[in-house]
Amino acid sequence: MTEAATHPQAKTKRARRSLSKAWNALAANNPVQLFALKDKLLHYNRTKALADMKAGTNVALLAFPQAMAYAMIAGLPVQYGLYAAAIAPIVAAFFASSRFTMVGPSNATAVMVLSVFLGMPPGMDRVACLSLLVCMVGFFLIVGAFLKVATLTQYVSRSVLVGYMSGAAMLIIANQIHHTLGYSLGAATTFYSIITDTLRGLAHTDMATLGLAVVTCFLYFFIVRRFPRLPQVLITLILCAFVGMVMTRYAGCHLSMVKPIPFGSWHLTPPVLRLDWFHQLAGGALALAFLASLENTFMGKMLANRSGERFDVNQEMFALGAANIATGLFSGMPASGSLSRSALNWSSGAVSPMAAIFSGLICTIAAPTIGYLVKYVPQSSLAVVVIITAFGLIDRQTIRIAFKATKSDAAVLLTTFVAALLAPLDFAILLGVGLSIVLFLRKASMPQLTEYSFNESGQLAEMEEHGRRNNPQISIIHVEGLLFFGAADLFRDQIRRVCADTNLRVIILRLKNAHHLDATSVMALVELIKYLRETDRHLVISGASRDVYRVCRNSGLLDTLGRDNFFMASVANPNLSTRNALRRASELIGKKDVDIRIFHSTEQPSTLQPV
Repeated sequence: MTEAATHPQAKTKRARRSLSKAWNALAANNPVQLFALKDKLLHYNRTKALADMKAGTNVALLAFPQAMAYAMIAGLPVQYGLYAAAIAPIVAAFFASSRFTMVGPSNATAVMVLSVFLGMPPGMDRVACLSLLVCMVGFFLIVGAFLKVATLTQYVSRSVLVGYMSGAAMLIIANQIHHTLGYSLGAATTFYSIITDTLRGLAHTDMATLGLAVVTCFLYFFIVRRFPRLPQVLITLILCAFVGMVMTRYAGCHLSMVKPIPFGSWHLTPPVLRLDWFHQLAGGALALAFLASLENTFMGKMLANRSGERFDVNQEMFALGAANIATGLFSGMPASGSLSRSALNWSSGAVSPMAAIFSGLICTIAAPTIGYLVKYVPQSSLAVVVIITAFGLIDRQTIRIAFKATKSDAAVLLTTFVAALLAPLDFAILLGVGLSIVLFLRKASMPQLTEYSFNESGQLAEMEEHGRRNNPQISIIHVEGLLFFGAADLFRDQIRRVCADTNLRVIILRLKNAHHLDATSVMALVELIKYLRETDRHLVISGASRDVYRVCRNSGLLDTLGRDNFFMASVANPNLSTRNALRRASELIGKKDVDIRIFHSTEQPSTLQPV
């Protein structure tokens, strides 16, 4: 009985141990934490909770009207923005590494959603396929986090985002003007077509709607100037709701109001898995995921630089992916990191991600309880708020910096901006990213080769343009930069130009500052060795790092070159490997009485015995 009873228990224990080992192995190799919030709550107390609650309340007062505006930008009913503002920050807080990041609907993603919708076939229902789109965005973000894709955003120029945001701002403004004038547009999809249709409809302008838009603009800037600490957008919309009510009841005006939120519209909405929808939305979802990650990374790094806290880009990407999947399942629009709400969260004194949870909870309570009051908000007033918000996306200082910094930055910004006006936004941002990477590779694929010689004091120094080598048979070439596949051909051609001098017998390559040697560069070096040996000349490598040595050894280049012709870098004396390489070069050309003097980096001379 004992043996029979203990046998299942032993199997259970072994199974538990196996699961524990598997979990520990997964956690050890996992680039993200599956529950990062627990570390933030180890010493959580009442004081911290009150600080987070204050910050969360301030953010919620801003998030509520912003979410309505962003939903309007995306061409969705306002509740879809409110649901995203409620769900996304709560879910993201469980996985985020930063205490300031506030996730939810944003301008950039809203415009991208509009672009995706405008590219749909006429028969597709944008609201019905929204859940699938948002869940696909979340899935791409989570996969990207596990593949550590977020770290690749460092190779994307900030000019891409600046150009995209500027172009998107112009598209937002153009798409909202007709709301302030009181008439509707057709199925315009680009900036040019929207502006054209708007100008054609000017004859149908409703003066009452236009007057209310002017009043909204005046009220907003008055509150901003006189009461800068108050939630200006929320107060402006409340006041305009009263003005609109008076105009409707007592002046007989027919104003267009925001569509009310249907009672019970917030519920679990699993995505409809249709293959044709998936193919139609895949490109837009991928572009949305990339844009959200890019925006979240730039925003998080900016706040991390101000606050001095750690920002894990892959962890934040995972949190953003989880937030989008949850948002998609509960009738929300795509979420990204919001710079305005995150900055407010930081300035309000948030001490942990719990501030985001408090903000989400407040929006969760407000959406179904007071959300029905949005039906009293005039659509023209909300359009004015959207236009003012869009103007805030055009950062003249960053545009000026990008245009004056380098020609590459100016080209990337201008290309992305023009593409955002003339083409769908997903194409515009991918075009900008592609151009940014191409220009980066162009710069990275240009290694610097400088010929060095010994000066009168025995120091290695760059040889003057028309200078003479101290030994005409030996050339010391200092290589600096990346030696990956993109630089291999240029590197080989530059070396061959040096080798055109028929007096040269030995080429010494100093690879101390050369990095990322790969197979293509190794093949170029093998071809160079063969080329030199055909004319009874030799190649010697000095100052190689451990990484360069490892590549040369594994690829067989070391055997082809000859181990006697390869010298590692010395930490104690950077010129020691060059001294040894020069001695080897002297042997190769048959000289036996060469006196080589090289000074140490501490400027203490080290005289070497004649070879």
